[in-house]
Amino acid sequence: MKTPLVMTVIGPDKPGLVDSVASLVADHGGNWLESRMCHLGGQFAGLLQVEIEGARSEDLEKALKELAQHGLEIVIHESVTDSDTHCMEVASIEIVGQDRPGIVKHIANAFTVGGVNVEELSTQCFSAPMSGEHLFEAKARVCIPESCDTFALRQKLESIASDLQVDISYERVT
Repeated sequence: MKTPLVMTVIGPDKPGLVDSVASLVADHGGNWLESRMCHLGGQFAGLLQVEIEGARSEDLEKALKELAQHGLEIVIHESVTDSDTHCMEVASIEIVGQDRPGIVKHIANAFTVGGVNVEELSTQCFSAPMSGEHLFEAKARVCIPESCDTFALRQKLESIASDLQVDISYERVT
């Protein structure tokens, strides 16, 4: 029986890190299913899902843990089935505005109050092309449950946008 594993990998960024992990997965008969990896703050950070025969998963985990001697920190969890949250709709949220502390906190709180699950979140800071001011951008994909009042959620997001002087766009995906 195949065992799905989800793991995080973090360590000083250098060539060959992905190859090290991919080689161990392949050498143990695993199948690389999905991943997100990036260079962040001078570190390599990755999140990946693999599938492996249950009898071989312990050996793979042990081999991956040995990468710690090369500076990689790896955390491994057995994948679980999706939660009981039923999406009424999936939405794409984009936020752009002058960078300031607390933007993610306020948006995340609005999602939590509405029972909204953040499925993906990507953020970055950059300089505006003409003025050079420091801007913040966030892109999120969220799962909105049937129990959520989407009108109230949109009103809350508009209120946050006004208070923080950021632009927030909300687009229904499904």
